Amino acid sequence: MMRPPPAPGSKVDYNALRAPSNYVPGLGRGATGFTTRSDIGPARSGPVGGDGDKEGGGDADENKFDEFMGSDAGMFAGGQYDEDDREADRVWDEIDSFMDERRRERRERLMKEELEKMRADNPKITEQFADLKRGLAQVSAEEWEGIPDVGDRTIKKRPRFMAVAAAPDSLLSKAVAAGQMDSSIPSMDGLATPAGSATNADLTAIGEGQRTVIRLKLDSMADSVSGQTVIDPKGYLTDLSGMAINSSSEISDIKKARHLLKSVITTNPHHGPGWIAAARLEEKAGKLQVARAIITEGCEACASDEDVWLEAARLQPPDMAKAVLARGVANIPTSYKLWIAAARLEGDDAAKQRVLRRALERIPGSVRLWKAAVELATEDDARVLLSRAVECCRTHVELWLALAKLESYDNAKKVLNKARQAVPTDPSIWIIAAKLEEAQGNTDMVGKIVARALKSLQSHGVVISREAWLKEAEAAERAQPACVHTCRAIVSEIVGLGVEEEDRRRTWMADAEEAARRGSIETARAIYNATLAAFPGKPAVWRAAAALEKQHGSRQALDELLKRAVSYCPQAEVLWLMAAKERWLAGDVPGARAILAEAFAANPDSEDVWLAAFKLEFENDEPQRARALLAKARETSTASTARVWMKSAIVEREAGDAVAERGLLTEGLRRFPGFWKLHLMMGQLEAREGKTEACRAAYAAGLKRCSDCVPLWRAAAALEEAQGSVGRARAMLEQARHRNPKQPELWLAAIRTEQRAGSTKAAEALLAKALQDCPNSGLLWAEAVAMAPRPQRRTKAADAMKRCDNDPHVIAAVATLFWADRKIDKARSWWSRSVTLDPDIGDHWAQLWRFEGQHGTPESQANVLAKAVAADPHHGERWVRVSKDPANAHQPVDVLLKKVAVDIDTLPPP
Repeated sequence: MMRPPPAPGSKVDYNALRAPSNYVPGLGRGATGFTTRSDIGPARSGPVGGDGDKEGGGDADENKFDEFMGSDAGMFAGGQYDEDDREADRVWDEIDSFMDERRRERRERLMKEELEKMRADNPKITEQFADLKRGLAQVSAEEWEGIPDVGDRTIKKRPRFMAVAAAPDSLLSKAVAAGQMDSSIPSMDGLATPAGSATNADLTAIGEGQRTVIRLKLDSMADSVSGQTVIDPKGYLTDLSGMAINSSSEISDIKKARHLLKSVITTNPHHGPGWIAAARLEEKAGKLQVARAIITEGCEACASDEDVWLEAARLQPPDMAKAVLARGVANIPTSYKLWIAAARLEGDDAAKQRVLRRALERIPGSVRLWKAAVELATEDDARVLLSRAVECCRTHVELWLALAKLESYDNAKKVLNKARQAVPTDPSIWIIAAKLEEAQGNTDMVGKIVARALKSLQSHGVVISREAWLKEAEAAERAQPACVHTCRAIVSEIVGLGVEEEDRRRTWMADAEEAARRGSIETARAIYNATLAAFPGKPAVWRAAAALEKQHGSRQALDELLKRAVSYCPQAEVLWLMAAKERWLAGDVPGARAILAEAFAANPDSEDVWLAAFKLEFENDEPQRARALLAKARETSTASTARVWMKSAIVEREAGDAVAERGLLTEGLRRFPGFWKLHLMMGQLEAREGKTEACRAAYAAGLKRCSDCVPLWRAAAALEEAQGSVGRARAMLEQARHRNPKQPELWLAAIRTEQRAGSTKAAEALLAKALQDCPNSGLLWAEAVAMAPRPQRRTKAADAMKRCDNDPHVIAAVATLFWADRKIDKARSWWSRSVTLDPDIGDHWAQLWRFEGQHGTPESQANVLAKAVAADPHHGERWVRVSKDPANAHQPVDVLLKKVAVDIDTLPPP
């Protein structure tokens, strides 16, 4: 019951009012209540207050919250969780599960009914039109084609009526006056200027004067020759090198270093590096005489240190240096460095030889002295010196080998035998012996020497390194003249060393590829020969060896290799085809036919052999033989394939017999309805005859069977666009993208369709969506670079390089940018990189050929043409358009390349 409000002006007796339910007396002034032990019972102790109770006014610490007990500041903080508590919790959990199980069926039934009711009240758009979509299956092709295009009916793009009125003359005159700039400063009276009076100052004249002064200063610094200055670069650098910097800091550092080095040589006068450092410090300070005096004292204090004597000789003039070195040699007669330095100071070779011979009398075991003496001697004297050298330095292999090179064949053999006895653990002696026998034409001895070398080295405890010996084989190949037999002997003996049985083929193939990559062709050939000897029935090995011979060998060697290959692997069709093709390229057409006849005998049911025989006759202008071969193949059950029927139709298309072509295509489609190329050729045949509806029907039938074929979708869309139905082409490409997601070719076709229709904004929007769907497509990024405005092309190219830096299309797009900016060298390198990454793209070869024709030489253009012929490209948008044209049938690569270049200049991309 609410208390009535007091009368106005009367006082309220608050003590008589009832306190609120949560009122605590004294709480406002800081007084709080307390709890006695009688309140909580004698068996329980109150909670112990923590830091939070002291500081936070009794609030519980959140860090002490327990998941089961809650906050430990409560009443049951000190309780123990025993087995009774655990049992009680388990019982309550079972009760909860039981109750939930009883209500589950009813709850799920209610939820299902509510969901069905909600879906019935709010159906989806797709469900509302589901019956209409099912009805579209009954629509015929004629009714579908009769649907008119939608067109653009939007209100936003309608041109608004704009009233135009002539501008008054006053407005035009005001605009002209506002566009002019006043180039003078108005004059002011003397009170406003320091000079007392001022005239009009023309700002334009002031600027011209400043530019004139700057021009005169620049002209005074320039020579009469354009592009040069009066500053001599060489003289300027010479002045800089001779310039002495005498700053206070440098002088202070020199004084400190001098004091430090003085203490070094004083405390330890027999320390040679200290004397050398002190002398060089004075030399750096420009006091050469002081430096000479210091190093002279060092020579007296460190008479047995050869470095001190060499430094003293360096600081002295040549005449004085000889005397210094003479004193040094007298003190250290066994120092070869002093003797060599003394020999270098002599003017003629005879004096140098006298010094070195005297040195060899004192130090007969110095290899460096013997080498220096041999370098100055004639051939006969060198032979005598080396004979004495190998006696004094028996373990030095280089001296033995040098002597063997100077001796005759018989004497060289004796020298090498002595060297082998003196140094039995060095393999280079054996390798030189093998090269010696090969140079004399004794090729049979080469393999025996290498085999004996391995056996002898192993008996003397030498670890044979397979990699090191393979490097020796490559070195023998690169020698002048090349020691091919030595290389082969080393490879045949060493290739299987330390290789497991199951890893031999893989390891040997990898070694051969690495050797070929380094340019060691003979080594790679020897490894392949060893691999073929061990695995003669592996076609992959024969193919790799044939590829090496084709690239680096002769045609005769390739023919011999392929003959051996087909004899060991008669069922390998690719080897037969390679052999026949090489004969054909060599101009031996009957030989190629003979090889294919043998291939027929070995593989009578091979489709590839039939088609190779057809191609041989077809490319050599033998249409009747080609027809006969294909007819026989079509009659053979095992060889009657879809490709055979397609090639048969191509022959009739080249002959111009449309009736026969239609019959072959019809029969081929009846037998192979899922082969998309036959559908495409049928549509192209109808298009050539001008039958648009039949062409559309052919493409529709093909898409019904091969909905994942991108060329069919593009051809169908191109047909609609050619008929003026851009909307249908757009819808068809959208349907193709829906059925075949993440296909860059379909996105590119849609983008170019919008471009040809003049819808630049739509093309840009499609490109943005395409890059989201295919972010790593070089084809789309190249198109993005080409479509970007000129100031933004570099940024777009940088983004493309981040996404796909090794894509040939992106590389070609960047090369086009460099070409447009007249950066010729960069453009050439990027074009070369694009054709290297993928030499099968003919468009890039044509672009590079055009580039060299415009900015290169006839030799460079011919080089590009030769490389393109060797690459034999087959792909590229423009290349396919030109090469598939019936008018360009049987044209060689060089002719097609030039026609593609003309296509680039005259026609837009397909």
